[in-house]
Amino acid sequence: MAIETALKPASPGHRRTRHQNRSPVRKAGGRLWIKIAVTFLLVIEVYPLIWMLLTSLKSNSDYLNNSTWSLPTTWEWGNYTEAWTTGNIGLYVQNSLLAVVPALALILLLGTAAGFALQIMVWKGRSLTLLVFLAGMMVPPQMILLPLFTVYFQAGLSGTLWPLILTYTGTGLPLTVFMMATYYRTVPRELFEAATLDGAGILRAFWTISVPMVRNALLTVGLVQFFFIWNDLLIALTFTNSQDLRTIQVGLLNFTGDFGATQYGPLFAAICINVFGTLVIYLFLNQKVMKGLTSGAVKG
Repeated sequence: MAIETALKPASPGHRRTRHQNRSPVRKAGGRLWIKIAVTFLLVIEVYPLIWMLLTSLKSNSDYLNNSTWSLPTTWEWGNYTEAWTTGNIGLYVQNSLLAVVPALALILLLGTAAGFALQIMVWKGRSLTLLVFLAGMMVPPQMILLPLFTVYFQAGLSGTLWPLILTYTGTGLPLTVFMMATYYRTVPRELFEAATLDGAGILRAFWTISVPMVRNALLTVGLVQFFFIWNDLLIALTFTNSQDLRTIQVGLLNFTGDFGATQYGPLFAAICINVFGTLVIYLFLNQKVMKGLTSGAVKG
């Protein structure tokens, strides 16, 4: 009997009790590893920003003579003033805004209208048209720079910001049309059918029904395209032929002091203005972007 009792398997209730006793320990261990991984990723992301901010407050001799990981011996807050005035960062930011804002407005307007036409309206050849837009995503920008430079020069647009605006619009439309067409799939068709029965035309249905329903998608696509355009160097470097037309990325590339010497303090101050400015925009619109990304994932 003693042997039978020892070999008798544990009852289901007993196994359940042992499992319940282990569960909190396993959950705590899993949460601990998640916290460690998140902390590690946070350090990787935040530490370069802190290092860049501290470097922007160093003098040029401090940067060259001391360790790159050391704190500033003197806190040079004047580096930001020098970067904004002497380094012409204010002018470069203005040029970037003058090129990015019109291009972004055209991308969102044309891309939203094209997505509406490709998904909501019914007409022959819309599937082929969407494929043509998708084919535009496969064309490397490097292949079109020389032909575009020739066209802009012959059209008399060289020496202005119009080459940047038109090129940014053309290169940003394929992805925008694809994303907006995807978001329009989540909009119920019954809304447009009801609007048509009430006497609404295409333009009214587009502006009063479709645009408000995809506003989170517009914000998401607009923010993605904004970062693409704002951080562009290749196109801006190709079509800006004078210092007065340089965008902020081209300006940072040519950020030098007297006799061509690099002033590292003002340079890192200018980089901080660029990086933290765009970071604030993203943090402010972060929740809207998350809603826009999830709204296009499920068909409504």
